[in-house]
Amino acid sequence: MTLNKLRLSVCSLVAAPLLLSPILLMGQGNGVTPAELLKPLKDSWPTYNGDYTGRRYSALTQVNQTTVKHLTLAWSTRVTSGPGNPGGGGGRGGRGGFGGSAGNIITGGEGTGDFAAGGGSIKASMLEVDGTLYFTMPDNAWAVDARDGRELWHFFWKTKGGTHIGNRGLAMWNNYLFMETPDNYLVSLDAKTGKERWHKEIADLAQGYFSTPAPIVVGNHVLAGTGNDIDAPGFLQSFDPETGALQWKFYTVPMNPGDPGLETWANLDAARHGGAQTWIPGAYDPETKLYIFGTGNPTPAYTTGTRGEGDNLFTCALVALNVDTGKMAWYYSTSPHDMHDYDSAQTPVLVDAMFNGKMRKLVLTAARNGYYFTLDRVTGEHLVTSKYGMLTNWAKGLTKVGAPERDPAKDATVAGSLVSPTSDGTINWEPPAYSPDTGLFYTAEGNGYSVFYLTDLDPRGSMGLGGKEEVNVGAGGHYLTAIDYKTGKVAWRHPYYGNGGGGGLLTTAGRLLFAGDGAGNLVAHDAATGKPIWNTRIGNVTNAPQTYMLDGRQYVIAATGDTIWSFVLY
Repeated sequence: MTLNKLRLSVCSLVAAPLLLSPILLMGQGNGVTPAELLKPLKDSWPTYNGDYTGRRYSALTQVNQTTVKHLTLAWSTRVTSGPGNPGGGGGRGGRGGFGGSAGNIITGGEGTGDFAAGGGSIKASMLEVDGTLYFTMPDNAWAVDARDGRELWHFFWKTKGGTHIGNRGLAMWNNYLFMETPDNYLVSLDAKTGKERWHKEIADLAQGYFSTPAPIVVGNHVLAGTGNDIDAPGFLQSFDPETGALQWKFYTVPMNPGDPGLETWANLDAARHGGAQTWIPGAYDPETKLYIFGTGNPTPAYTTGTRGEGDNLFTCALVALNVDTGKMAWYYSTSPHDMHDYDSAQTPVLVDAMFNGKMRKLVLTAARNGYYFTLDRVTGEHLVTSKYGMLTNWAKGLTKVGAPERDPAKDATVAGSLVSPTSDGTINWEPPAYSPDTGLFYTAEGNGYSVFYLTDLDPRGSMGLGGKEEVNVGAGGHYLTAIDYKTGKVAWRHPYYGNGGGGGLLTTAGRLLFAGDGAGNLVAHDAATGKPIWNTRIGNVTNAPQTYMLDGRQYVIAATGDTIWSFVLY
């Protein structure tokens, strides 16, 4: 071979990824219509929980209790957050993948680029639509080929600041994607190219807000929550997917004289600084048009000096809103007058199932405070309460509506109070799952003790999460736990290591339950018994496993830090 021919061959190989990228982009399809989001979860994964129910139950059966032993790695891809380097890679592709390149990175944002906020873990649910995976880390969004993991584009947001603890993922409306940023912008991207369409400020960074949730699309509404750890009001907002115009804003605490729930606060000023942040996406019932979501803790979190002794509505509650108007239909407090940072911002699960001999439209939730609840999702009527945390001791009983009744002796004190669970809770943000085949609700369960010390008796020194010290003093084990929704009783517990359950759960019609075990393994369990059937050691799982069907093959995916792992049957 002559030198010129050799040079030509090398140049052709180098150019191959660049030539291939437009072809891949053209094959991305038509996105997700609002009507498609109403369908039960099967071939694709088009929204945060797969579908609106929050069950994370896939109807796919190719991978099942018989075949799962043949599940084998198809590809893995490691991504690199940040603006990239000239001539460097924005990510490294898996089997057969060419990886990313600096040319694939699209940059946006209101920041100067001086804020170093790279790194982090993939805690997002990935959307799988038309053979493409879309996912996020704080300030970053990617599209990769769902067949082999090669990067299609990478969007980087230059941030103005904010707390970069995680990002839960994207929403999709037709060919448009939506993401939230730590400095409180809702950003719309073109799904095929990753180019920005618009961005809108959704909260004030100067007031301590930072945004981590995945937006949820319902009809022509993009629903966006946000968070805050100091004394500021929580809210949920709805935006127009085409323009980003605000449609409605619902405050989760009373903001005006006469607002519902004001009587549960010391005064209006206390309510206006009362918290109840909207950290996690909710679930949607298309028959009632109710969007049901959980709210966070009251502020200040550990003292009653400014907020009074009432229930502090609508903190630590499930709230149901009409999605078209933003008006509240009902609420239910899972931790009235919370004193331990027990956010109730866990994913609710919607189930149509038998209860006391008749079909009911139910909502199920396992709260951070160690209690499980079954409610009627049309009316908010309480049906079941159970204490599923093995060591949970902060309540002295139940109220007349089935909510845990706070024991003041377990509040933070100068001498210290021994409390279970810790402020991290029996469950935190990680999504649960539900299988209609077994009738079981699945959740991670962490049991531990902390001593809560009150360190500042002056309410002015107890803003947000201040005024206390917490010392972890003992652990009672981590479990993958299955709960009977009809009774609230634990059907079985499977012991796990460390922070068992990873970043959440997945269950399928193949009668499998997938989870990270806290010891570096992705595990497939028998959904009926919890018995492990298959595992692979990939590292600590940081998001909830997911599944989709592509070209006649069922894929199972999970993330560990900055890496995606994809498995198929061979």
